[in-house]
Amino acid sequence: MYTLITGASGGIGHDLALLAAEDGKKLVLVARSVEKLEELAETIRKSYKSEVITIDVDLSDETGVNTLISELIKRDIQIDTLINNAGFGDFGNFAKADLPKNMELIRLNISTLTQLSHFALQGMLKEGRGKIMNVASTAAFMPGPGMAVYYASKAYVLSFTEALTRELKGTGVTVTALCPGPTDTGFASISGLGKSLMHRILPPAASMEVAKAGYKAMMKGKAIEIPGFTNKLSAMSPRFIPRGLMRNVIYGIHKNH
Repeated sequence: MYTLITGASGGIGHDLALLAAEDGKKLVLVARSVEKLEELAETIRKSYKSEVITIDVDLSDETGVNTLISELIKRDIQIDTLINNAGFGDFGNFAKADLPKNMELIRLNISTLTQLSHFALQGMLKEGRGKIMNVASTAAFMPGPGMAVYYASKAYVLSFTEALTRELKGTGVTVTALCPGPTDTGFASISGLGKSLMHRILPPAASMEVAKAGYKAMMKGKAIEIPGFTNKLSAMSPRFIPRGLMRNVIYGIHKNH
């Protein structure tokens, strides 16, 4: 049985791979960057003596997802742990956004995660055990003017995960949503969010600390994990702040860069 991690070439995915290897798991690491994947795989093989398979595909393209699934079937690779970590964001008002980029975002953050979850669940349910972690965000709990598609995509991830948690109760399969706040990865610079007020007033958490919190929650079968006290407060704030005001607050934070 293998642990499959998407977006494993950097950031939280990279650190989750190290944690899984330390835990004695056999790994399937997936990302677009061949060099970074192989570098990580070599480190894991030397440090932990773990078996590591690398597959370089673009998961923001449906062809890439189908290629990955076909490769897993062809090699008869059984997945008992799936970590859907791959994802990205886009900063700016939607009307002026790069639409093809946002459609890629939707495919990667939503469609790919959904398709891989469905595929993995077939084997997990047959075995009567398995774990899935879907990397969401504190963005999942609120609207995100200035990053509208990204926030909406993470709301889907959280809702989807919570629904599966109930559907799979008693099957031996658990699903966890990891909801970090700002984290010290390449995400902020790629999305443009690093310029925003949010990253100036909320110091990013260390990627490994977020990964540790998520991995521990997944192993316990916890439905939702929000690392860090400030992030927990942020996720709870929409319960107490009127939605109109919340929209204005988030827009102000994103606009102020």
